[in-house]
Amino acid sequence: MQAPQVGAGCKLTGGSWRSAYDAVAVTDAARLNVDHFVPLAEVYDSEQTPWTAARREAYANDQGSPDTLIAVSAASNRSKADKDPAEWLPSDGSYHCTYAATWVGTKLRWDLAVDANERQALLGLAEDCPTTTVVYEPAP
Repeated sequence: MQAPQVGAGCKLTGGSWRSAYDAVAVTDAARLNVDHFVPLAEVYDSEQTPWTAARREAYANDQGSPDTLIAVSAASNRSKADKDPAEWLPSDGSYHCTYAATWVGTKLRWDLAVDANERQALLGLAEDCPTTTVVYEPAP
């Protein structure tokens, strides 16, 4: 992909991005959304102990991991909404292994629980991804 130029007011011009969820090449930054890889609603449902407002803010703005936030096409982000892997997978099947590993790594980073359906879906994906490794660092 091609790097954009930063214009006045930090507006991006030129450049192109590949949306990992749907393999769409995006040339207009306005057609991108920054997605929480594990949606905020899923985070709130997965807290093992109630989070403070500061902890929720830290997650929402996590720039300490390249995996918590991802720029994707607006259409794929709307399709995903607040669904977990039992309810939604990227339309680009070649991204499923990376998606599952990133989902698990993000859940581990933030010490988030998984429900039974989510666990089954992730185990099913893991069977198809024998060489994929989950990498994460615990959140501060």
